[in-house]
Amino acid sequence: MWKPTLIALTVVSAMVIANVASADKRAVIRFADLGGIRDWRADGGDAIFVEGRNRQWYRGTFFGPCHGLRFTETIAFITEADGSLDKFSSIWVDGQRCHFKSFYRVSGPDSKDLYEVDKGEPEE
Repeated sequence: MWKPTLIALTVVSAMVIANVASADKRAVIRFADLGGIRDWRADGGDAIFVEGRNRQWYRGTFFGPCHGLRFTETIAFITEADGSLDKFSSIWVDGQRCHFKSFYRVSGPDSKDLYEVDKGEPEE
């Protein structure tokens, strides 16, 4: 009777490994607070494109409209405690804090492909 238990244990182990691997693939710009961001562009008032130091582009969507983003020339990136920019970060625009709903890698701001480069769909 040890074979079914071994199979079940193997399946559970594979599921845990898959979850850890997907967690490691999250989109993040490391050291964003220390010059890790090269450029950014507004995508209307609902999203922003951010270019990392490695010239990789990311797209962040917001929980709601980020008023003033389309017309401002300066924003502040509010990073995580370790200085990284990811889906748990936010930006500051004209006295308003805009929290990311999603943050994922894209080909670039001019590309029609606005889905994550690695998986084909946005991280959420």
